[in-house]
Amino acid sequence: MSSLFGRLQSTIATTLKVPPAKITETTSTEDLPAWDSLGQVNLMMALEQTFDLYIEVEDFEGLKSVPAILSYLQRSGVQ
Repeated sequence: MSSLFGRLQSTIATTLKVPPAKITETTSTEDLPAWDSLGQVNLMMALEQTFDLYIEVEDFEGLKSVPAILSYLQRSGVQ
């Protein structure tokens, strides 16, 4: 599971305490009750640790779906 999506899927599943199978390449906050405002903050911190980057607080609001997060990670140079 070395693909970027695989690593993201694992991070989201662990952080939000949901089975990885519930996280697809189109999952968003509407799909997971655990992905609420607190879940979002916890997820942003987990992404920073997992992918060794810093996410500006202003960017949190735009990172509420797997496609948005993948795009952000790719723009940030994460492979």
